[in-house]
Amino acid sequence: MPQIPPAEFTERCRDIAHVGPVELLTPDADATTAFFTGPMGMEEVARDGRSVYVHAWDDYERFTVKITERDRAGIGRTYLRASGPGALRRRVDDLPGGRWTADEFGLGDVYLCQDPDGHEFGLYWDTEWYRPDEAQRPALKNQAARFPGRGANIRRLDHVNYLAADMPGARTFLTDRIRAKPTEQIMLDSGEVSGFWTTVSDKTYDLVYTGDWSGTPGRLHHVAFATDTREDILRAADVFLEAGVHIETGPHKHAIQQTFFLYVYEPGGNRIELCNAGARVMLAPDWQLVTWTEAERAKGQAWGLKTIESFHRHGTPPVDASPPAADAPSPTAAPSPADASQ
Repeated sequence: MPQIPPAEFTERCRDIAHVGPVELLTPDADATTAFFTGPMGMEEVARDGRSVYVHAWDDYERFTVKITERDRAGIGRTYLRASGPGALRRRVDDLPGGRWTADEFGLGDVYLCQDPDGHEFGLYWDTEWYRPDEAQRPALKNQAARFPGRGANIRRLDHVNYLAADMPGARTFLTDRIRAKPTEQIMLDSGEVSGFWTTVSDKTYDLVYTGDWSGTPGRLHHVAFATDTREDILRAADVFLEAGVHIETGPHKHAIQQTFFLYVYEPGGNRIELCNAGARVMLAPDWQLVTWTEAERAKGQAWGLKTIESFHRHGTPPVDASPPAADAPSPTAAPSPADASQ
């Protein structure tokens, strides 16, 4: 007699294939571009007005990051590639009120929508594949571009961690509208979820929301980029040191998701993570959501130094650094809203 899954089990609808390119806003596009093409080891591939497009060496798509000059740092659009034309139509049907655009470099028609916090997402199917010129042609035909052999040698974008004023709304947006699968979360003693990690692929996480202590909507905690190994991150720390890049914290290992990490600030002020999750992938279709308690989070990282205060409080665009209201969770308590970023 075959086993029947429990009633609460829902087969996963994988209409989103992966997180595509992201747009970073910066008050100094030249300095931010120099950061990505220098110590990060990426390649500039195009410019369009106030935007610069850069590419990580094993990204099959035309660009990895769009750097756009604005008066303040922060996150612009996050692009999500659908699994196919039908999958795109299904997601659009679940995201009413958006609009279509066809003006993005390297992408076809993009459906623009927002989460309840005002973060903008662009869903698409048609995309232009990266085609290397002779200078970037790889020795191996199964990678997008040649290994740069410089800087941090960033291979690809890994995940985005948003700050949210409306955590319940953000969760509903990801799980019900985008159909991302929750993998881990932090639950406070009050029953409030202060951070949750979701995947749209076989990775352990792709899109993350953590509570914003300031109550300001639409901010960014960090954008993360993957290296091949932990040793690459150790070497990158030396690279950033020599380049004068501000190292905020790390290298350490997170308890949540077990990611080995290094956090730095790019010149525009956005927090950037270099990460390596080792061999962890999310293969189980019936993965059971892992919940971390306040007491467990009070222990801090898996190992390494105690998380510094700026990690709890810094986000972009920046806000007044005055303390939160008396009835708001303390940024130094465990877990603080931003410490939910592992």
